[in-house]
Amino acid sequence: MNRAMVHAVAAALAAAPLIFIAGCATAPADDPVLQGKLTDLDGRIARIERVISNQSLLDMSQRIESLQSQVREQRGRIDELENMNEALQKQQRALYSDLDKRVAQLSPGGGGAGAGVGAGATGSGVPQASAPGSEQASYLQALDQLKSGKYPDAIASLQQFLSTYPKSDLADNAEYWLGEAYYVTRDFPKAATAFKSVLDQWPNSRKAPDALLKLGYTQFELKQYADARATLTDVTKRFPGSNDAELASERLRQMQQGGSGGRGGAGAAGPGAGAGTD
Repeated sequence: MNRAMVHAVAAALAAAPLIFIAGCATAPADDPVLQGKLTDLDGRIARIERVISNQSLLDMSQRIESLQSQVREQRGRIDELENMNEALQKQQRALYSDLDKRVAQLSPGGGGAGAGVGAGATGSGVPQASAPGSEQASYLQALDQLKSGKYPDAIASLQQFLSTYPKSDLADNAEYWLGEAYYVTRDFPKAATAFKSVLDQWPNSRKAPDALLKLGYTQFELKQYADARATLTDVTKRFPGSNDAELASERLRQMQQGGSGGRGGAGAAGPGAGAGTD
């Protein structure tokens, strides 16, 4: 009897793990509570995935909008630079065209070259009675280079002339044309120095009115607007009724129309407007 009971208990204990395993394997599918929790967990995961996806799309949209804004800004800057470049090209063409016309009058028979020069002056503005041969030749060589558009060569020749013949009767002319050569190559600081030198060393020179006018133009290009306005006003007061005074008044009107620091028609008068032909 006792031996039979022992065998029965042993058999039951041996079968218990199998029953437990079988129960565990089937319980999730049959447990509605557990199935509800799993369904809720799936829903939460899906919502989190949607939030993450929406946030990524939002970030991408913001980045695209930022890039589009930067592109619009760059296009605006490009348009502004293109407009500035076009204006500078027009001004540069006006500078060279005006200088070419005026320098062309320096050659003998150039027409109008003797106007305002005085007795004894040639078409190239060289006082024959007072300029020795080599001195005159050096001066004319520099003017020929200027006329041909060889501006670096002309600058070097004019500098050499002024160094060799500092007391020449042509020194004021040479200094003025040096300023013009610097001006047309847009080296405005050196142009201003040359024009000031004419005014300081030869205040009674025939080139003084031209030099004063061009100094005003140069100050304008250097954005020294207050100085430019004062210089151009001085032209109108010191040389009333002259062509230089008329051009100075015109530039002052352009500056007024363009505002205190505006470019209002800058360069319209050309680099040598008002300048004599000698």
